[in-house]
Amino acid sequence: MKNSIYLLLILAMVSCKKDLNLKPFDKLSPDNAFNTEADLQLYATSFYKILPDGNSIIRGDVMSDVMAGKDVNTYIIPGAFTSTQSSGWSWGDLRNINYFLEHYGQAKIPDEAKNHYAGLARFFRAMFYFEKVKRFGDVPWYNKTLEINDPELYKGRDPRATVMDSVLADLDFACANIRAKKDITCSQITKWVALAYKSRVCLFEGTFRKYHKEMGLPKDENKWLQASLNAADSVINGGQYSLNTAGDPAMNYRNLFINETPNVNEVILAYVCNKSLRVFNDANWYFTSATYGNRISLVKTFADTYLNIDGSRFTDTPGFDNLPFNEEVKNRDLRLQQTIRMGSYKRDGQIAPPDFTYTYTGYQPLKFTLDSKATDGVGENNNSIPIIRYAEVLLNKAEAKAELNKGLSAEDWNGTIKLLRQRAGLKNTDMPLTPDPYLAAKFYGSVETPILMEIRRERAIELIMEGFRFYDLMRWGLGPLLTSPYVGLYVPAMDVLMDLNEDGKPDVSFVKKIPATKVPGVYYFLIDGDQTKLSGGTSGNLIWLSNISRRWDNFKYVYPIPFNDLSLNPALHQNPLWD
Repeated sequence: MKNSIYLLLILAMVSCKKDLNLKPFDKLSPDNAFNTEADLQLYATSFYKILPDGNSIIRGDVMSDVMAGKDVNTYIIPGAFTSTQSSGWSWGDLRNINYFLEHYGQAKIPDEAKNHYAGLARFFRAMFYFEKVKRFGDVPWYNKTLEINDPELYKGRDPRATVMDSVLADLDFACANIRAKKDITCSQITKWVALAYKSRVCLFEGTFRKYHKEMGLPKDENKWLQASLNAADSVINGGQYSLNTAGDPAMNYRNLFINETPNVNEVILAYVCNKSLRVFNDANWYFTSATYGNRISLVKTFADTYLNIDGSRFTDTPGFDNLPFNEEVKNRDLRLQQTIRMGSYKRDGQIAPPDFTYTYTGYQPLKFTLDSKATDGVGENNNSIPIIRYAEVLLNKAEAKAELNKGLSAEDWNGTIKLLRQRAGLKNTDMPLTPDPYLAAKFYGSVETPILMEIRRERAIELIMEGFRFYDLMRWGLGPLLTSPYVGLYVPAMDVLMDLNEDGKPDVSFVKKIPATKVPGVYYFLIDGDQTKLSGGTSGNLIWLSNISRRWDNFKYVYPIPFNDLSLNPALHQNPLWD
């Protein structure tokens, strides 16, 4: 009997030998993670964390020449920003992509499907590297996974030109191989997303090389500009997208930013928020709170660039600088009232003028905020935030064509800038023939043609607060504009009650001393002569934070390598002149 038991135990152990050598079912390995299309699709979802989220997009213009917040960014304060404050030198996402590219080929599926997923991976690798190059210039290029003992782990940086050529190769592959079916959720990478993004990347690199001859980059900017133009044309000619012109012209621009469901006609890719899935952004909290966010608002210098509704220049109006707020915002480009609080704007059915517990300039944003106050104190906005829009593609085409020295034809203008201005309600949308002296004096004095100047006007207005402005200035070589004064609305006199929206109720008064008896509903804005001033002393434009020194240095067109990362790998070498 005992021998029989031993025999049974031996047989059981022998029969289990093969099973004991199996890898755990809950562990991924190259052998079981890359076999089917479903496997590749599942893995590819991990790439999407590289995309910006809604909160990072709405904060994208915090440091720019067209917005003013509660402080001056340390980046432009002399001596305040060094490599110890720098960030962004992280590489985990790249390893994840390269690991996929090393193993996807073993899947037993048609080549078309393999190439689609390889295209997705290479799209995200291009996005990863483009962000690195924008920030740091030269960076090390890795197209393989690295082990801890790999000698390349601590190699130096590769030239920007080399890296960007590889980025372009990745984008070309992505555009050629990612499936073209339009995604009605606006959340997936398609051929159209890749083409639109390529138009963005190539425009950036082409203009950066054109306006930064001091960096010794290849003189091949036209190659990049042509690639941008071609990619934009592919999206336009594809006929999948158009500008949103449905409904009320006074809302069809803002409706792109305040709805849960992205507008499938214009939005090519979005950070999709959803109340039931509890995917949110914090736009209401950020743009209404006196304590939570940066309290950014438009500056008057920029607000003045919005044209009159008849298409004429607002800054050609005699005395435009001395118009009270309620007058200056009337009869303007319809995007102005869809970007800032003004006129009859209401929240929860109540009139809502600019709130000086939030704004320092008077030009308070509403582009991303919901009209309900329910989420003002919590990060639970369910409006989806565009990442790429068709409007940007039109702007990319117009700028690339103008920068190519081919000039922008009337046909090109009519198919790009004119469409945007028509959507904005402008009556005269003809191509201008003379440069705007205001734009030349305040922003683009180095621009050679009136057409290019107008394209830049249009780009700034259409894409305001969507995170483009800082890097537009970087690529154009216009860093000094970041030191522009923070100018607010016109104040006719101290101690005067001002009705900003003509509802018959005063909203704000600018004073040197808070009165003992306050008028209900009035915010008393203290002019202390230090942080806050009026340009004429007792009247004039509100001037914010002129007491803080600002300086632009040309080495700041790229950020410093973070101190800790440079300490780990001295072979990287610091960007010139950075501490």
